[in-house]
Amino acid sequence: MLKKKLIPKVSFISNSEDETILCAQRLAGQLKAGDIVLLQGDLGAGKTTFVKGLARAFKVSPQKVNSPTFVLMNYYKGKLAIYHFDLYRLGDPKEVDTVDFDEYFYGEGISLIEWPERLGEYKPKQYYLVEFQHKGEQKRKICISCPSKHQPKSSH
Repeated sequence: MLKKKLIPKVSFISNSEDETILCAQRLAGQLKAGDIVLLQGDLGAGKTTFVKGLARAFKVSPQKVNSPTFVLMNYYKGKLAIYHFDLYRLGDPKEVDTVDFDEYFYGEGISLIEWPERLGEYKPKQYYLVEFQHKGEQKRKICISCPSKHQPKSSH
């Protein structure tokens, strides 16, 4: 699994929500302010459960975490700020113009983005990618790709 040294890509099978949360907590140990995590997978694949694990690692109660489908972004205050985006309802990448991503990306917190394929041209150049695949009722395959180098902080 993830250790202190960045591994370019790791895959494993999660057999429960608890295992998905544990995986997220291990990734959290790699993250720092300004990092972006893209969460890709079908509905019900475990993206929000993964966010709960990341939030717990940054001292945010998992009970406060819910999918921001209707508001586009939830903010969680913990050891680091967490900006949790859910772009599912966006039909056109031009709708992303309504969200000022520069205010959040590469800043003082971590950005977690569900449905990142809807970002279009706004997709960041440097990010962690977490892909979820259904393998059964509770079983998920989770693949985490780490950036080869970190994006320098932007002055936006």
